[in-house]
Amino acid sequence: MIIVAGEALIDLVPTGPADDELPALLPRRGGGPYNTAVALARLGSPAAFCSRLSTDHFGEALLRALTADGVDTSLVQRGPEPTTLAVAHIGDGGSATYTFHAEGTADRLFRLPDGLPAAARAISFGTCSLVLEPGAGAYEELMRRASRNGLFTALDPNIRPGLIPDADAYRARFHSWLPHTTVLKLSEEDAAWLAESTDLATAVEEWVASGPYAVVLTRGGAGLTVRTRDGLELSVPGTETDVVDTIGAGDTVNAALLHRLDQHGALTGMPSLDADQWYDVLAFAARAAALTCSRAGARPPYASELEVGESPVVR
Repeated sequence: MIIVAGEALIDLVPTGPADDELPALLPRRGGGPYNTAVALARLGSPAAFCSRLSTDHFGEALLRALTADGVDTSLVQRGPEPTTLAVAHIGDGGSATYTFHAEGTADRLFRLPDGLPAAARAISFGTCSLVLEPGAGAYEELMRRASRNGLFTALDPNIRPGLIPDADAYRARFHSWLPHTTVLKLSEEDAAWLAESTDLATAVEEWVASGPYAVVLTRGGAGLTVRTRDGLELSVPGTETDVVDTIGAGDTVNAALLHRLDQHGALTGMPSLDADQWYDVLAFAARAAALTCSRAGARPPYASELEVGESPVVR
């Protein structure tokens, strides 16, 4: 089982003409960790979601969709607080920025669970859940505990600057997570924000030296690049598609990486992959993300929609 820990929320996605100052907003299920859990299940991986959901109608809709896609919800906590809302603004090229309404919402009150299922082999963290207290502290402790217990840990910071009151404090906290992270995945934009005045190549080298087995950078339509502790650096091109928007694309990459790494038997505390295996993993993630970008909102693909079968392939 692959566990995804973090927030679920409702994205309010604009519809209608791009030049409309006040477009109609369509509610969509979202949240980086939520999208990752759904994408994992759709790709065929046994997945569980670890979070706190509201008992309001949005929370019920989020829970129903998890169940419909086969995600294990036994680690989901419930509360009467409202569901977080994220208002999306779609810019040129389909890129999305967000305004969050998260004060006093259910996912902020997540509590550290007593334990994880015995079947758990990997756990993924990221996005708002590692920023918004008091829940962020509980997720952070869960990360440290999982790492101590030998689980494969994945981290996607998925930076939302508007939610981070103290950038320097967050960067320091980010560095404290690296010794407990097996694979760090982040976009070039997030990497540049975290690196601040350091050039990106040097920052990635420093991050790998701090603990992760690998750092995976997403570069939009240009593809993905991995740098590993073994000194491997490899890139794959993006998959061409007609982009509607990029909502959920990074979350799909998260899920596809974990799913394909599992196909290579690499979901361990000490993974090891060669260049051909990494090429396969990254190419699979690029194809999956392209499908998500080809439709509105965070709608990750099913395994049947991908061109290449589930058996790992090499170049």
